[in-house]
Amino acid sequence: QVQLVEYGGGLVQAGGSLRLSCVASGSMFIIDTLAWYRQAPGFQRELVASINGFGSTDYAESVQGRFTISKDNAKNTVYLQMSSLKPEDTAVYYCYTYRYDSWGPGTQVTVFS
Repeated sequence: QVQLVEYGGGLVQAGGSLRLSCVASGSMFIIDTLAWYRQAPGFQRELVASINGFGSTDYAESVQGRFTISKDNAKNTVYLQMSSLKPEDTAVYYCYTYRYDSWGPGTQVTVFS
């Protein structure tokens, strides 16, 4: 069983930056596709960014050019660097592993104008 825990959420002014981290309990990053999702109140959970075992990345159109996903296999950690944040980025952000179909508990990101 893989467990994921997210860190780094908080309150930030529009235009600012945050870096989220997701630490996994097991050494599965090398071959796994990992992703960040987010869910705002009243909305469905949506894919923000993903990174596969080869390091290839994919982004939602709404965050393209502002967010960067990366991972450190040695630290079992996946990151989401968020820049030029907007109030509409406010949501709970979740880390997800496709291989193990497992979610972290989420971390709140609130962007105020």
